[in-house]
Amino acid sequence: MAEGDSTEREFEIGKDGLGGIVVGMDGSPASFHAAAWAAGLARRERARLVLVYVEAVGGVAYWSPMGVAVASEAAESLVEELKQEVVSHLKWVDIDWDFVHHRGDPAVGLEQVAEQYRADLIVVGRSRRRGGLLGTVPATLVVEAVRPVVVVP
Repeated sequence: MAEGDSTEREFEIGKDGLGGIVVGMDGSPASFHAAAWAAGLARRERARLVLVYVEAVGGVAYWSPMGVAVASEAAESLVEELKQEVVSHLKWVDIDWDFVHHRGDPAVGLEQVAEQYRADLIVVGRSRRRGGLLGTVPATLVVEAVRPVVVVP
């Protein structure tokens, strides 16, 4: 980010404790490991947990109106499955949490949601595959994010 960028100025560095934690979710085991780790941290810190599925809209499916409709329907189905699984995992944890469906570039989307919720931390899972939601996203976030990023194995 350029010096003086408004996003940089709005993020408070050095405050006491965490107010919010954003977690990237794509349905992979790595993203659920990241969510579990972040849920424990949110519970200990009494922070809000924001689980985020970012629908990457740059694929071939989005090149035609029919493709957009099919891809959006598939994404909505995945979002509902993720929500149900998250509810089953978090019903035993006493924390405030939200689930957000965002569209766009995954790394940028996670940073935008973190800014919207004024989160202090972004957590993502590490994936062995390249190019998926959590494949190159951690590397991008570590280099470009305004707030701290934790990559959970």
